[in-house]
Amino acid sequence: QSRGEAALAAEVFRYVAGLARELKGHSMYLQPETLDYTRREPYGVVGAIIPWNAPLVLAALKVAPALMTGNTMVLKASEEAPLAVLAMSKICADHLPAGVLNTITGYGAECGAAIAEHPMIPKISFTGSTFVGKKLLHQAADRVLRTSMELGGNDPFIVCEDADVAAAVDGAMLAKMRNGGQACTAANRFYVHEKIYDEFAAAMTARMAALVVGDGLDDKTQCGPVVSHKQKNEIAGMVDGALAQGAKRVAGDPSAMPAKGAFYPPTVLVDVPKDSDIARNEIFGPVAPLIKVSSDEEALRLANASEFGLIGYIYTKDLAKGLRLSARLETGMVGLNRGLVSDPAAPFGGMKESGLGREGGFEGIDEFLETQYVAVEW
Repeated sequence: QSRGEAALAAEVFRYVAGLARELKGHSMYLQPETLDYTRREPYGVVGAIIPWNAPLVLAALKVAPALMTGNTMVLKASEEAPLAVLAMSKICADHLPAGVLNTITGYGAECGAAIAEHPMIPKISFTGSTFVGKKLLHQAADRVLRTSMELGGNDPFIVCEDADVAAAVDGAMLAKMRNGGQACTAANRFYVHEKIYDEFAAAMTARMAALVVGDGLDDKTQCGPVVSHKQKNEIAGMVDGALAQGAKRVAGDPSAMPAKGAFYPPTVLVDVPKDSDIARNEIFGPVAPLIKVSSDEEALRLANASEFGLIGYIYTKDLAKGLRLSARLETGMVGLNRGLVSDPAAPFGGMKESGLGREGGFEGIDEFLETQYVAVEW
């Protein structure tokens, strides 16, 4: 997965470079003997802050469009995973004039705040938690700082009564277990129709229990450690809370994990109450809570009953129904019969408290450009 991330980061640079000749304004003839047109121009210095969970791709999604559109950048790497970003920045520095890309390391309260408050930075692009994003928005408000933010999620995975269960489990494994569940796009709440619930739960349990847990540098490993012992303890606390609220653990034995390292087992929880804490909060780890529903309408209602709206997943054999449900799902992205939704050419971002703006595609380029309207009389 790390190799795949490096390849995808390179593809982001290639894709954005290909758009460099496509930046256009447009002309309008609004009145006789006048010419009206728009032009695009860079902000100048852009600030960017990225998290630890996919550092190369997340850095590329900010660096590539910012530089291609003529901005310079101050990029803050995560204190928990700075090395890959520093390596990428060194490669960029070998091909850029001095000062175009400036990468710093440090803690958010100091470095992130300095970026948000600096008077020469009119635009900031942030990826991270909704909690930190809100703090940055408060800091940005005093200067009416332009912001784009990709924030947290609580991503629903809906399995309809008519779904192909084998395909849905394949998609669930992709949506849940990329990066060990430590992804903003990771499926977090599985709403499975009661008529296929047991079949889906049994298949999901078998797949999760069979995953090889170990050193991430070993090619046999399918699930590595989580990012820190703090994160491991938070995941364990959420699972313990779900068990106390009536859920049952059918896969995942914490006592069987390697003694050294922040390992948490791939875990499946069944009979999870619909109003449980684990259904309301982002897990950010290898835990799949399965919630039984009696209809598509109930699944949709529960999926939308969240302040977050990053991505949702739907599995059904009825394409027309899937398209209708997709249109009613309050998320910025939808995977319809797909467990992987990610491409440099597609707009990435969420609704509600999952963010502002988009990364990727033409929409991601627009985030780094101002529009000027010019009216000419002749």
